[in-house]
Amino acid sequence: MTAMPTAPESLKTTTTTVSVIPRLFMYSTVFIGGMTTLAIEMTASRLMGSVFGSSNLIWANVIGLMLLYLTVGYFIGGRWADRSPRYSTFYQIIIWSAFLCALIPLIARPVLTFAADAVVGINAGVVIGSFLAVVALFAIPITLMGTISPFALRLSMTNIQDAGSLAGRLYAISTLGSLVGTFIPVLVTIPLLGTNATFLIFSGLLFVTGIIGYARVASVRKTLPYLALLGIILIITMLLNGRVLRNPLSGATLLYEDESAYNYIQVQEIADGTRYLYLNEGQGIHSEWNPTVFGNGRTWDFFLAAPYFNTAPHTPDDVDSLLIIGLAAGTIARQYTHVYGNIPIDGIEIDPAIVETAARYFDMNASAMPNLSVIVEDGRYGLHQLTRQYSVVAIDAYRPPYIPWHLTTVEFFAEVQTKLSTEGVVAINVGRTPQDRSLVQALTATLLQVFPTVHSIDVPRSFNTILVATQQPTAYAEFVTNFDNLPLETNLLLRQTYEKALLGAVPTVASDVVFTDDRAPVETIVDSLVVNFLLSGGADQLR
Repeated sequence: MTAMPTAPESLKTTTTTVSVIPRLFMYSTVFIGGMTTLAIEMTASRLMGSVFGSSNLIWANVIGLMLLYLTVGYFIGGRWADRSPRYSTFYQIIIWSAFLCALIPLIARPVLTFAADAVVGINAGVVIGSFLAVVALFAIPITLMGTISPFALRLSMTNIQDAGSLAGRLYAISTLGSLVGTFIPVLVTIPLLGTNATFLIFSGLLFVTGIIGYARVASVRKTLPYLALLGIILIITMLLNGRVLRNPLSGATLLYEDESAYNYIQVQEIADGTRYLYLNEGQGIHSEWNPTVFGNGRTWDFFLAAPYFNTAPHTPDDVDSLLIIGLAAGTIARQYTHVYGNIPIDGIEIDPAIVETAARYFDMNASAMPNLSVIVEDGRYGLHQLTRQYSVVAIDAYRPPYIPWHLTTVEFFAEVQTKLSTEGVVAINVGRTPQDRSLVQALTATLLQVFPTVHSIDVPRSFNTILVATQQPTAYAEFVTNFDNLPLETNLLLRQTYEKALLGAVPTVASDVVFTDDRAPVETIVDSLVVNFLLSGGADQLR
């Protein structure tokens, strides 16, 4: 009987310390390494999203650079493991990668604060530089984490004949950890504990794993310095507690700040009692409230005039219901209640933390607005669940300067149409610049695929246009006639806003771009709009 050939002895054994670290603990290390890598990546997007947004461009940069760091880590890890196939080296790498990850939110904090001010000041160079600086913070720790899998493979391999199955097993475990690390931050730790705490939790878990592994192969004297790093992590935790990303505006008081799964939230109040809701980078006010004032001359007011693009006569009594997609803290709902009485209003808001904030600081509660039903859901999914029809569907769900693409398509507006009464209208707030109306024109073209007529109102002293689409063919002359026919007792806010809308009405122009579920290049258009605005010196108009 012929003996089976065996591999050379030099290839059979890769380390003499296999028994020191149990195979199960090595698997656990690889799992936690994969989990932490993806958790840090997901949390990185949240950390930077509070200032730079979460557009496809931002995501592409974050994911692309993280993959670059991991690629470098895989390459270095393999060579490093061949040169120093020791568990002590392996677990020291893990300890330092975890520690550096814990440092990221602390080091990023002044950069993000600086960038937030730059966003408000429209300083594009500083914003871009800040973004690159923050992303660069991940280079070393993510690269080090990239070394974990190839290093673990080298240390675990005892027989070349098992190399394939061992490699498959380790990478499967690492990928499973990555899967867990994708969902836990998004669904659990960020909503409940915040971005900073998420960094510290996953970094801490990886750090403890590294300490345990290192303690098994090194002396107590060599382990103690690394244990001291735990104290530094605790100091980091205290320093990050109670952070303020962006200081209140001059003359304003910060009433509240918090971080949700979707937004960094601030409520500021000025001397006359007016409160403002700021989200993320603080560029743009998302809601406004004053106990005695209902109109503010801002974009929300102009939604009040939307119903009167219908065929005359159309009076305030014909407005009997409202749906708001992008409720925020309820400014539009409060104004409609003030003008049209306690008509049924449904408001869809994706962020439950904003709803809680609105109830506490903006009187968006059952006692102040018993006619308002709040639906905590994504705008499109929430719309799909509704069964009633409305006089007005108001869409104000965009985060400057981006509109969620799935709320801009032909298919979306076709569903909106099914929720409108016979004389119902849909009104949407769209961003533009004085020189570039490409997004307005593309949305006009898209709306015209569903509705017979679209009207345009430029909001004065802003970069906003309200588009109003009607169920029936209508003309601007009807809008004028309905104003002339307003009853004498018409609410003053409505009359004043209507007058401004008449002055702000502009010709409606459609482009040849139509947004569909299959292709909606909203962000491409907005990116071009912003870049052209800055290159043309538009930032000076905001100072």
